[in-house]
Amino acid sequence: MKLTEITIRHLKMHLKSPFSTSFGTFYDKEFLLLEAKDEQGTSGWGESVAFVAPWYTEETLKTNWHMLEDFLIPLILNKEIQHPDEVTPLFAGIRKNNMAKSAIEGAVWDIYAQHTNQSLTDALGGNKNKIEVGISLGIQESIEKQITVVEHYVKEGYKRIKVKIKPGWDVQVIRSLRERFPDVAMMADANSAYSLEDINILKQLDEYNLTMIEQPLASDDIIDHAVLQKQIKTPICLDESINSLEDARKAIELGSCGVINIKIGRVGGISEAKKIHDYCAEKGVPVWCGGMLESGIGRAQNIALTTLSNFVLPGDTAGSSHYWEKDIINPEVIVEDGYIQVPKTIGIGYEPNMEAIKEFTVSSKVYK
Repeated sequence: MKLTEITIRHLKMHLKSPFSTSFGTFYDKEFLLLEAKDEQGTSGWGESVAFVAPWYTEETLKTNWHMLEDFLIPLILNKEIQHPDEVTPLFAGIRKNNMAKSAIEGAVWDIYAQHTNQSLTDALGGNKNKIEVGISLGIQESIEKQITVVEHYVKEGYKRIKVKIKPGWDVQVIRSLRERFPDVAMMADANSAYSLEDINILKQLDEYNLTMIEQPLASDDIIDHAVLQKQIKTPICLDESINSLEDARKAIELGSCGVINIKIGRVGGISEAKKIHDYCAEKGVPVWCGGMLESGIGRAQNIALTTLSNFVLPGDTAGSSHYWEKDIINPEVIVEDGYIQVPKTIGIGYEPNMEAIKEFTVSSKVYK
């Protein structure tokens, strides 16, 4: 294939409910949606998951647009590509900026799947007809409200509940939830809110049979996580610390974690995500697919990735209606009793809803 045209759209979608973490509260999701066309006129879609501010990583919506316009698009336009795995080496001279790279690479995977007349799931070698789904819940205004929200999603059949924690909103919250839901698979996500000085607090969480505690320490750390993992029973899951296969290798060798969360945007694309999956499978480390408040385009790619065999833990790929009044795909992603049926339609499995895309578009630019 040869990409002859790329369109970047800045979209703004209003969240049904505010989403709060240790680093802020979101009311809207602004993101870049990328459409690539090849010489045959086939369109492929990708999504940048970077936020408007550098809360999660150093990348932002504006820096992604800059990297795409000034560096990445010029590197790939009109280049002959046989397979999506060639995109990462093509961008090797550009350091980091993984979310920007992932947006283009996702579109290339979509086109490749269409050219080879298969679904993205089949193109990746996925082997599941349905995937288990967990849900990520933001910090609520009170413990009572947190219990009410968790109860709602337990009744809906979600297979795992992820609760955000931060200093001052941790042990008492988890204790209260465990008393109310003794048998529900539950994990805590700290988004790097703690340090080794908080080890006594983190040790207390061992009492509550959590499936894991996600990224308790610094976002770029694997050393202190290894120290912490030796002193707590709950498996540590690394998220922000894992930006490549090399990061995963080092973390596993050091004993920094028992689980890895793979996010396509964070690691630079689907090809790198698959490499991390394969390595973790070889080492006996389970993985799961995290969410970044994606629209339906990014969510579709997460679903396809999760069909790989070592995604043995429920991910954060909740249904469209959990986040949006209207998503930008047809049909929307639907969760039934904690499962999503994996689409077998050629490409990403869902059709972009151009009417909704136009409605939510703030600005756009075409590159040829």
